[in-house]
Amino acid sequence: MTAATAAPARGRAAPAGRRGRNRRLIGLLILLAVLAAACVTSIAVGTRSMGLGEVWRALLDSDLTSEEAVIVRQLRVPRTALGLMVGLALGIAGALMQGHTRNPLGDPGLLGVTAGASFAVVLSIALLGVTSPSGYVWFAFLGALAGTVLVYAIGSGGRGGATPVTLALAGAALSALLYGLVRAVLVSDQQTLDAFRFWVVGALAGRGADVAWQVGPFIVLGLVLALINAPALDLLGLGEDVARGLGQRIWPARLVGLAAITLLAGAATAACGPIAFVGLVVPHAVRAVTGPDHRWLIPCSGLAGAVLLLAADVIGRVVARPGELQVGIVLALIGAPFFIALVRRRGTAAL
Repeated sequence: MTAATAAPARGRAAPAGRRGRNRRLIGLLILLAVLAAACVTSIAVGTRSMGLGEVWRALLDSDLTSEEAVIVRQLRVPRTALGLMVGLALGIAGALMQGHTRNPLGDPGLLGVTAGASFAVVLSIALLGVTSPSGYVWFAFLGALAGTVLVYAIGSGGRGGATPVTLALAGAALSALLYGLVRAVLVSDQQTLDAFRFWVVGALAGRGADVAWQVGPFIVLGLVLALINAPALDLLGLGEDVARGLGQRIWPARLVGLAAITLLAGAATAACGPIAFVGLVVPHAVRAVTGPDHRWLIPCSGLAGAVLLLAADVIGRVVARPGELQVGIVLALIGAPFFIALVRRRGTAAL
């Protein structure tokens, strides 16, 4: 290519790059606006009908003993904050998981996070008599951490060390084993089954502000590690040989990503129980706007995950009044057909 032809090519590439950045920035701003609306809706809408004026007065009223203040400030606000945190965590964990495994069906549960948390919760109920969500949190988080460490240890035991394929296979094998043990305990103990089924369905209801404070530091640390890991993921997407040739250290990047996934998915699962489809579906939907650039994909997946989780929680409160459907059930009803539609799209096979 001559200098005369190279200059116009660079001129065409620059506007294209600016258009791509502008589109991503607009998408990010739209997600922020939609998330703000979702938070307001989550606080304003519930199983008990309240006008916006009542909600606003309850937020500002210094009298914490009124019924409206108790509902809004002690129930809905902490629930909304927890939903925001868990949605962010699951959306980002899903994007990281799909990036590191190069598997479009990658989900945080693939590393044994969900199975480890479930097994630890069952043991805490059956052996220690733990019955409250705030009591489950630490056991579930430790179980998720232990599950991830075991998966990495098993996946790295072969000649080639830990690879995306060996990690996925190790995660599937360990999850099958742990879920088998969970079922064995539940079949033999009716009391444990009764307590465990309220956690395993996946819910924001019944979780107070104490749960959000317990998992919050882990989610914040996971978010920081995820953002640090984003540039390395872009290089790893080119293949390990190419990434290594460009100066990227492979295993430190893998370990940082693994730590971020464990912290984010483990804390989210500990707080609310296993919640499916957020980490699986959201990165696919967001990638249509951001493209494969993880510096944009990761934060946008977090925002979209929070929007999806809060919207599903509001829907569950509205459709089953005066009761409610748990958010895990609503997400299964919404996420399954949405994911099927994504898979059937022509371009999804290339993700």
